[in-house]
Amino acid sequence: MTRSIGILCILPLTACDCSGSTGGHKVKVTPDPPTGVSAGADSGAQASGTGTSTYPAKPTAPPPVPPPPGQALDLQLQRYIVVDQFGYLPNMKKVAVLVDPVNGWNGDEAYQPSEQLELRAWADKRLVFSGPISMWNGGKVDRASGDRGWWFDFTSVKTPGLYYIYDPAGFTRSHPFEIGPEVYRSPLVAATKMFYFNRANTAKQPPYSCVKERCWSLGVDYMGPGQDKEARSVTERNNPKTARDLRGGWWDAGDTNKYVTFAHEAVQVLLTAYGENPAAFTDDFGIPESGNGIPDLIDELKIEFDWLKRMQPDDLDGGVLIKVGAVDAETTVPDVSKVPRFYYPKPCSSSTIAAAGMFAHAARMFGAFQPLAQYAAELEQRARKAFDYYNAHDKSDACDDQTIKSGDADQPLDVQAQAAVVAAIYLFLQTGDGKYGDYVKQNYTRVRPFHDDRWSAYYPSQGDALLAYAASPNADAGVKQAIIDRKRSEAQRLDYYKLSPARDLYRAYVREDSYHWGSNQIRAAYGSTNFDIVQYKLAAPGELHSYQEQAEGILHWFHGVNPMQVVYLTNMYGLGGDECVDEIFHAWFRDQERTWDNARTSRLGPAPGYVPGGPNTQYCGGAPADHACSKSPLRSQPPAKAYVDSNEGWAPQSSFDKTWELSEPAIYYQANYVRLVSKFVRNSSRLQ
Repeated sequence: MTRSIGILCILPLTACDCSGSTGGHKVKVTPDPPTGVSAGADSGAQASGTGTSTYPAKPTAPPPVPPPPGQALDLQLQRYIVVDQFGYLPNMKKVAVLVDPVNGWNGDEAYQPSEQLELRAWADKRLVFSGPISMWNGGKVDRASGDRGWWFDFTSVKTPGLYYIYDPAGFTRSHPFEIGPEVYRSPLVAATKMFYFNRANTAKQPPYSCVKERCWSLGVDYMGPGQDKEARSVTERNNPKTARDLRGGWWDAGDTNKYVTFAHEAVQVLLTAYGENPAAFTDDFGIPESGNGIPDLIDELKIEFDWLKRMQPDDLDGGVLIKVGAVDAETTVPDVSKVPRFYYPKPCSSSTIAAAGMFAHAARMFGAFQPLAQYAAELEQRARKAFDYYNAHDKSDACDDQTIKSGDADQPLDVQAQAAVVAAIYLFLQTGDGKYGDYVKQNYTRVRPFHDDRWSAYYPSQGDALLAYAASPNADAGVKQAIIDRKRSEAQRLDYYKLSPARDLYRAYVREDSYHWGSNQIRAAYGSTNFDIVQYKLAAPGELHSYQEQAEGILHWFHGVNPMQVVYLTNMYGLGGDECVDEIFHAWFRDQERTWDNARTSRLGPAPGYVPGGPNTQYCGGAPADHACSKSPLRSQPPAKAYVDSNEGWAPQSSFDKTWELSEPAIYYQANYVRLVSKFVRNSSRLQ
């Protein structure tokens, strides 16, 4: 099950203002034991007691792939020495966060670091750097996390290598991490490959299903009788004459349905990511198309566009179908499902204008590759037809009555009008046709960046399209200036721009009302909207680093520098992650499946690189009072701890069911993370 996170939903926060709280009785937490050493072994740790965390999903088994070999393995891990588990670029700001929990799941645990910490080489424990810690914000408790803490700055260390932070008083260490120019390539490749694993109607088989020595293989899904290759109209389910070939594309999220409207933000963000930094996206990501001379991200996007083309059949005169899926809830892994699949027979205004924008943007990107020139020309024509169809027909926000499960694919009429501006921008940039330029001039102020103060945090396609238009030499001078003035004004005065040290212990501030369903999507977009200022040089040279540091901090948050101390990517063990998301709500990687359930306790767990929805203060908010999750302890957590690493489904007697509101991945969450991390892989726009 999935939901669109396009509409900002703000409810009263359940977490109190804890800036002055002491958190009650506390004990010093016993550090995690080193690999191969029992918790009771004498390894030099000095603990005065054991903190009993109330977190319900604490790992019960070691990671499937241990940390890399090195002398530091015999030291105990102190999880509250928090670092980016993948590492840092040599010229990047490097700050470890030292955490003393106060409120939330781990509020009864404590950590008091030494006044001086050390950076040491992982292989031989060689001392590389020593320096003081600095108390964060005068010892106040961070409201969003419920933690207080310190920072340890080791920015001066630039030599590539594998390191750890060492606390000489506690004889404890951080996770290992790397300093080097390619530290984020591994998460970029894994996160991009999620789209391969989420391909619909395609077998995932070796060698492409393999990541190093482990393989996540699955047979062909939904290609049997009455399924995606011959899906029928949901209004004439027994009529074989309604069958259409609607195979291909990506599963939307943890569910296996396919939505044109929901694809819009994911596709637009990925196209923008490639356009901003093509050097990050090489032709060797390990998918079937690797090595064909075309970047693998473009190859992967073409998989989606092959399906989008089928959703615009010739007999609909440019109109686009909205959705493909089942009418009954699934209970099996996708490749064994026999349930029939259906579509709504009438084209919808929302899907048609979404497709117009995607086709136009892709025509612009794909046209740069000679083997795709004809394909790009076809996409341009499809974009024109869809745009014309949208403007010539009645608009509706009631195409999807949800007979086909599960998310409502309709978009509000104002969102459709905004998508029309996006489509017109890319049609103008692609064709130079004045009618699209005129449409932009007449309607550009309808988009969200001119009406709220989030720019590209919600519906990032809109802010991205505005900046792409403003960067064009053919843009109208007045419109261009209005766009630049609006973006600069926001960047100078709004709280989520620039690194503001006092706002967030974890150096990754987002507004508290952004901790809702799908919060990871919004957080990544906050990072990208900060990097916009660097990408387009929209601030004075001396100010640009602060915007970049805010984007870097948000990236580090995904990589473990967060109140859960977890990498918000699945199963990255052996790829740089040592404490990762182990479970996601997904039709393939479902609860209690012996092979797929949990990265630590199942044979494989979920495939690497999936981004879950993230912390959600509104979890289970609509459940009836007799549903156990309505009284779940999760609902009283500080916002950034409102998360459980679980994939439990519908279980009304459980306090932690409905985990699709927490751990379900989605292509739009994924796209926003891919875009953010790609900014730090071989990017000449990044400040050194």
